[in-house]
Amino acid sequence: MKAKLNTNLNQKNENALILEHEKKGISYYLRRDWQLYFLLTIPIMFAFVFKYLPLSGLLIAFQDYNILRGFWASEWVGFEVFKDLFARPDFGRAVRNTLLLNMSDLILSFTIPIMLALLINEITGTMFKRVNQTLLYLPHFLSWVIIGALAYQLLGLGSGMINNLIEQLGGNRIPFLQSDLHWLFSYLAIGVWQSMGWGTIIYLAAMSGVNPELYEAATVDGAGRWRKMWHVTLPCIRPTIVVLLIMSLGHVMGGSFERVFALQNMATTEFTTTIPILVFRWGIENGDYSRATALGLFQAVIGLILVIIADRIAKKLGEDGLL
Repeated sequence: MKAKLNTNLNQKNENALILEHEKKGISYYLRRDWQLYFLLTIPIMFAFVFKYLPLSGLLIAFQDYNILRGFWASEWVGFEVFKDLFARPDFGRAVRNTLLLNMSDLILSFTIPIMLALLINEITGTMFKRVNQTLLYLPHFLSWVIIGALAYQLLGLGSGMINNLIEQLGGNRIPFLQSDLHWLFSYLAIGVWQSMGWGTIIYLAAMSGVNPELYEAATVDGAGRWRKMWHVTLPCIRPTIVVLLIMSLGHVMGGSFERVFALQNMATTEFTTTIPILVFRWGIENGDYSRATALGLFQAVIGLILVIIADRIAKKLGEDGLL
């Protein structure tokens, strides 16, 4: 009886607070916290100016854009630019390479940080764990220009440090970055090395929120470390995994321009023609702004569709999703 009275009393108090907030109105809170709302306008204006305002430039994809005529005076051609875009042979090649590189990168760069985080989480030594996290996270701060230069210094065919060591040991030099197939594996390995630290930090943060009582209960039931990882840790961080997977799917049709551009060379051209590289060639090098904008719009729309589909599938499977 007392519990029911307390519940009713709490409900009445909550309703009274809601009515009080509604009576005060938004003007009251604007006057009271105007400094916070003023600070909030800074990131809002930044997002509007640099994220939403440039979206008007997407109209170039439907124009025969001429830089001398300007944005408003260029001729409107509708979907003619897209028809020409889809008919070009390098478009199909760029889509194929983009999907190949990004899907392969998604499989490796998404699963390896999870496994690495699970292993680091099992380390009992605090100092050793911190040192490993720092060393793994450091490559995330390096730009792809620096990483590309290091890659050619280490993996170069003529004077690369690793090839010099292989030759001194009696082996043959390996064209890590001078052969198409070798370049593909080197590209994926370098990407995993650069990004796994960031992914590991995210998953370790999620693992820190796991209730220790679950591990204690698993220990009482006779579970070892591997059983705990499979039946306790992974299910608890599953929402984080799903959210990151959905976000990663949005980049499947995009990828990193800097990464491909920093590692490409004239000897390997089979896999280096991707959508971001094609946008750069058409838009910056050739000045074909209409075609480059159309390709960028196609890439963004496909990425948005993939995110929405993945989010709907995740919700049907019982996960929270993004939207």
